Amino acid sequence: MKRREFLSMAAATGAALSMPRAFSAPVPTSGVVPQPHACATAAGRRGKLLILIELKGGNDGLNTVVPFADSAYYTLRRHIAIPRDRVIALDERMALHPSLRSLLPLWRSGQLAVVQGVGCAQASPSHFRSTEIWDTGSRADVYRREGWLTRAFAQWRVPQVRASVATFGSVEAGPFAGLSFAHASRGAWTHVLDPDDAPCANRSKVNQAEDDRVTGGAFYAPIAQLSRPTTFLDSIDAALRTLRTALVSTKPGSYGAIRVTLDGFDTHANQPERHAALLEQLAQGCAMLHAELARRGDWNDTLIITYSEFGRSARENMVRGTEHGGAAAHFVMGGRVRGGLYGQPPDLARLDTTGQLPVEIDFRRLYATVLGPFWALDAREVLQDDVKQLPLLRA
Repeated sequence: MKRREFLSMAAATGAALSMPRAFSAPVPTSGVVPQPHACATAAGRRGKLLILIELKGGNDGLNTVVPFADSAYYTLRRHIAIPRDRVIALDERMALHPSLRSLLPLWRSGQLAVVQGVGCAQASPSHFRSTEIWDTGSRADVYRREGWLTRAFAQWRVPQVRASVATFGSVEAGPFAGLSFAHASRGAWTHVLDPDDAPCANRSKVNQAEDDRVTGGAFYAPIAQLSRPTTFLDSIDAALRTLRTALVSTKPGSYGAIRVTLDGFDTHANQPERHAALLEQLAQGCAMLHAELARRGDWNDTLIITYSEFGRSARENMVRGTEHGGAAAHFVMGGRVRGGLYGQPPDLARLDTTGQLPVEIDFRRLYATVLGPFWALDAREVLQDDVKQLPLLRA
């Protein structure tokens, strides 16, 4: 499917994004010792693709998945609440923001899960620290340098298994921080500088140093002068074209993880219009991913998860915005997803001492669900904690 065909499905709007980056690499040779069952079965199975969508800035969960039946919601948000007659009802209590209408086909087909009350207990109000917590898959009192996906890739040490990673819309390594490409042979991995060049990715100019690590610094490589996607939908399109060309994608014996960042969710003022435009881009981007991956026959082997460093305050501020908050709802999509609402609806009569929604579901349970049921890896080893998975996936 051509780029113009994708963009005819969904008009691109707003939200300037950063430089796209894409990598395909052999499995790292250092890190967590893999579990035997993961290595024994991985090579013979069809590959699995994870797509993370980062809602950068702290997404307002209450206006994304709306508790429209709760009068307290309208009391706390007199100027920014979504009117009852505009929401897209999911059940008698909860609804989607009207800008998320493009997600309805996935909801109706049972392939969209809405996980409520997700967050990190005792989280920091700092964007930097909260993002670090989510990227490393750690508790609030634990500091790590490696991203959680970096630790996951360390478990794949079977020669027949290949892992591919890519990030679009952000120059930060995020969950790929510290990913090692040590001992990569010439031509074994691809560095795509410009997604428009993905069909003819240059394998001859990558750094073949013996300890080539993808770190935050490496993500600022000398490519600032190259063209870049200007909208979230451009980034989605670039990711799809990279999947078709430069990355291993979901071929048998291969595994992939892509992060696409949509920036602009730090809505301290004039939130309604800004948030609506961002959510529309999110929904259209997910619809694009679904359409192309279903066409390719890869939808059943793909898992899409949204994440954000924190939610927003339950009460609006004086300038039609919200402050940094606590728990929020997140989306999980894919052909194997058991659709529906998970977790408890937000209880606005039971805010914590800072006036925020308390965390009901540890965000790492989303990661444990990817690592265990989806990728057949040892989630305890990767997360270095006993984190229970969520019942989101069909066998």
